[in-house]
Order: sequence, then structure tokens, then C-alpha cells
Amino acid sequence: MSPAADKPAADKPLAGWRVLVPRGGTWGDGVSASLRRYGAVPVVAPLINFASAEDPTRLAHALQELGAGAYDWLVVTSATTVDVLVSQSTRVPGSTRIAAVGETTAAALALAGYRVDFVPTGDNSARGLVKEWPASDIRGRVLIPQSDIAEPTLVAGLEQLGFAVEFVTAYRTVGVPVAPEIRADVASGRIRGVLVTSGSVARQIATQLAPLPDGTVIACIGPRTAFDARAAGLTVHVIADERSADALVDALADYARS
Repeated sequence: MSPAADKPAADKPLAGWRVLVPRGGTWGDGVSASLRRYGAVPVVAPLINFASAEDPTRLAHALQELGAGAYDWLVVTSATTVDVLVSQSTRVPGSTRIAAVGETTAAALALAGYRVDFVPTGDNSARGLVKEWPASDIRGRVLIPQSDIAEPTLVAGLEQLGFAVEFVTAYRTVGVPVAPEIRADVASGRIRGVLVTSGSVARQIATQLAPLPDGTVIACIGPRTAFDARAAGLTVHVIADERSADALVDALADYARS
């Protein structure tokens, strides 16, 4: 259960706030519910979407090799990658272990029927995964299916540890045009808070909605996303301690209280 669900009815620090939620679907529904518990009015406006890989043959070949046991590790960095694995009916043999970059990705893997052998406990990011990787398990081949715009942090880090790493594009991240009325609400200050869940979302906000009014609060899902948001030219006001939707909403509520 979200921590927001445990708050007393009178605890509405986001009352009067309209908050931009940059992703739809199940994630967007869950975040919207958490925001409402704090009194906010969620405005769901997906800023990114995902499309098929430009080279589906290479992806299919890599997943076929995965099913045949050619890799010692499969590293999964997002729930979107899990969706790709499911859509391709990907089989992961018992000889191949699976690492997830964070608890959200691990939960998506488990829900899809895949076991998870390693999840970093501290920093739920590519850097955290490399830093916490067990020294006793550095061997063999690793497959990393990621977005086409994924940074090379994970591949480079695992190669430095001594793995033979293969990266394959699992999907493409594409921007989604914001509706004119949403853009107008942001520009006028009617939208008080904006949630930033990834570097790609930050870049879309900067491209489509900047400059934001001075009173608009930018809340980022973690330090890495905050770094990307600042690099995109955004002013960051809130950084969630954990890379989770609940932590992001709670951090925004804490900011409003203060």
C-alpha cells in the first residue's frame, strides 16, 4: 500500500495543486490515486511513448540466443523492457541469472513470471547496480536489452568489471506532443507541480514546456533523474530519496508542507 494511503483525511498538503503526471497507463493511474489522497488534482499528460526497435531482427536473434542459454546474465533496466520480453515470448533458461536495476523493475519481472537473482539495495540506478554487483558473480556473457537512448553507463561499468557485454536495442523512446490546453495551463501557472520520472521526460518538458513559471515545482524521482533534469535546463525543487512512484509523491507532499 502507498504511504499516502495511510495519511489521515485532514492531511492534504497538496490541496489546490494541479500536478502534471508525465506517464499514463497503470503507472499513471497509481500515481494519480496517490496524489488525490494528498489533495492534489492529477493532470495525466504522457510525454514519452515507446516504439518497436528499428532492427527487430537483431533483437529477435539476441533473445533467441538468450533462450538457448548463450548468456550467463540478463540485465533488465525497466518495466518497458519486461513488456518487450513478454511480447516476444522470451524464455530465460535456468542457467541464466537475471539482474534488475531496481525494485520496480524486479516487481515487473516477477509479475511476468521471471525470477530475479540480483537487485541493488541502495542506489536503484545503473551506477548502483554496477557498484553493488557481487564480486563472486563476475564472469561470462551479459545481455542488456535497453532503450535506444540508454546511456552507456551500464554497459561500460559491467565491461570494466570483466563481463563480456552485449547491448541490443529493445525499444525506441519517442516524444509525445503535449495538448495545447496542457501547455497553456503550464505556461499560466495553473499546473503547480510537474513530476519528472526519467531523463527522457525531463528533455521533453524542456523542449515542449519551457520556460516554466517561477512558481512551478519540479519533482524528480531520484538523483540521476535530477541530474538529467538540470542538464536539460530545468530547476529542480524536489528529489525523491527512493526511485519509486510512492517516494516521488511523498517527497512532493513533504515539500508542500514545508
